[in-house]
Amino acid sequence: MTALWEVSIVEFLLVTLFLGGGAAWLTGRATARVWSPWWQLALYVLLLTAAARFIHFSLFGGSFFLPLRTFDTALYYYLVDLVVLGALAALGRQLTRSRQMATQYGFLSGKGG
Repeated sequence: MTALWEVSIVEFLLVTLFLGGGAAWLTGRATARVWSPWWQLALYVLLLTAAARFIHFSLFGGSFFLPLRTFDTALYYYLVDLVVLGALAALGRQLTRSRQMATQYGFLSGKGG
């Protein structure tokens, strides 16, 4: 166990960054495209992080919230995954929202003439 990954770095990269990160990025984009509030993205990321932790548990033998003897370890890695997925979701949302604003209100930037 290290500060970022519980089982191995390959498992962390595959599940948290590739699968979870891709889903978080797309979730951020989706909430930006429909102009949803930030709290809705936060709720989706909380659920997505729980799903990613379940994949860590079921496929790679990582800790989960039950049994209670592994709760503190599971909570720590849940928070690590939450920070990573939350950052990727926020980045996806912000980039999509920036493109939306530039397209919709391009006349405000002065580039269009």
